[in-house]
Amino acid sequence: METTSGAVAQAPAAEGGQQVPSARRTVDGYLQAPFPWYGLDEAFTGPPPRWLMQVGTSADGAVEHGSIGHGDEPSVKNEAGSTGEPKEKFAVVVTVAANPSRRSADGTGLLEATSVSSAAWLAGVGLLSFTWPGQMDHSLRDDWLDQQTETAWVLADDLDGPDWSTLSLPVDGVPTPFHYRESEFGWVLAGSTQEGVHVGAYGRGMSAYGLGFAMIKDISAYA
Repeated sequence: METTSGAVAQAPAAEGGQQVPSARRTVDGYLQAPFPWYGLDEAFTGPPPRWLMQVGTSADGAVEHGSIGHGDEPSVKNEAGSTGEPKEKFAVVVTVAANPSRRSADGTGLLEATSVSSAAWLAGVGLLSFTWPGQMDHSLRDDWLDQQTETAWVLADDLDGPDWSTLSLPVDGVPTPFHYRESEFGWVLAGSTQEGVHVGAYGRGMSAYGLGFAMIKDISAYA
């Protein structure tokens, strides 16, 4: 599968698996991107707020992807309330630059191309970063995460396979096909836009079926 060369964009976790809010990057990395960022459109009215996560870079330091969160800020543990529904309701939108395979800026290496599969994989791994089966011992989580990350890679490399369905959602007001799958931990989807980027998304506690995506006019407003 063609993927970005940078690491998966996720904030470091504190001991016990809890996400560290202060570890999120500032808006500076987002402003360095040569492509537009996407988030949920204006139809999303809550739960607030919208917040920046992190950007990912290629081997030569160029910004290639990043994530924008919407709704409750998720923690790692997948806890449910008394009704059996997840306590947290969130959706994260991942924007990935649509880049061909190309030489690095210093000419010493080859940067891998990006594709819809890149967005699907980043979204799948992003969901895993906020997931921890309740019955699992803490000491086993790293092994579980490695195994599930490999599974997310395999799934993202087979978007036409039986694990994915097709879902049409608006992007800048235009109906756009997405690859979509659900798991016990949440949902993942991925597609492309007319603005030269791929969009992935993942979430829990809110349905993907009513979502829409739109280019962010002022990323600084999310900081």
